[in-house]
Amino acid sequence: MTETKSPADHDKAPSVQDGAKPGADISFPYDRMTVEQFRSRFPRARWSDARKAWFVPGRTASRRIGRWLAEIEAEADAHADAKGRDAFVFDPIDSPYLELGKAGFRIRTPYSKTVVDELREVPFSRWDGDLRIWHVPFRSYEELRRRWSDIEAAARRNEPEERRRRAEERKGTEQDIRSKLRSAERKRHRYPLRSDDLPPIGRPVVIAYGIVVFTEISGELVDPDVVVDVYPGITQDHVWGYWRPPTFEELVRTWPAKMLPIQNAEWWLPTIEELRPARRTARSREARKYAKTP
Repeated sequence: MTETKSPADHDKAPSVQDGAKPGADISFPYDRMTVEQFRSRFPRARWSDARKAWFVPGRTASRRIGRWLAEIEAEADAHADAKGRDAFVFDPIDSPYLELGKAGFRIRTPYSKTVVDELREVPFSRWDGDLRIWHVPFRSYEELRRRWSDIEAAARRNEPEERRRRAEERKGTEQDIRSKLRSAERKRHRYPLRSDDLPPIGRPVVIAYGIVVFTEISGELVDPDVVVDVYPGITQDHVWGYWRPPTFEELVRTWPAKMLPIQNAEWWLPTIEELRPARRTARSREARKYAKTP
């Protein structure tokens, strides 16, 4: 539904000479019930073939139309919630991660990037940082139901017992050794860069670790024999660059790149698809930091 003010709907009184009347236009797809509700609410409204819209006279017409549209939307939401609740009763989700609430569903799972990504795609879902649960209204049940198998599978994979079991299975394997090497190397906050293709200092860029800000290019040559297991393809032409995580403000100020990175690039400017999750992560990280500050 759309509402448009008529040419005479201004704060200034209309001129008597042009015969204009104060009021507002409203147009919406034809539906018999909606038209009946509209005519009941606005008995003085008249249809205009020229504007293909209903004209509601009066200086307060725009505000009255706004209130009516809000009521119609609320009724539609209530109807959608009722349908979603009925769908849940008919085909419920039986899971320890989902609880039924008064206004919808409450979802609590171990942290998983897959769970977060899936729930963000569910319409009207929201995260409650105080209770550490997701809220999903009844009207979004069909989409939640469609994604639930992936959500539950990811949640189960990230249960503490399951993660410990996988860690025990990996102990001593080549994969475990490589994982520890990568973790130790990342904690050094350094990254090998080609000496003839260096990133800008102080600007968010993307590397294998995600979006970072390089603070220094030391000029120290990389020894390929030492880090080849962590950085395959490293040559003697690489030097060490030192980085830090970007701040939320830096990520907000960063203008997204319009072109995708070239193949096998070691660093590139972030696209909007890379900036959005990084901004959310940085905002959460800084919020946790401020919450701990006395």
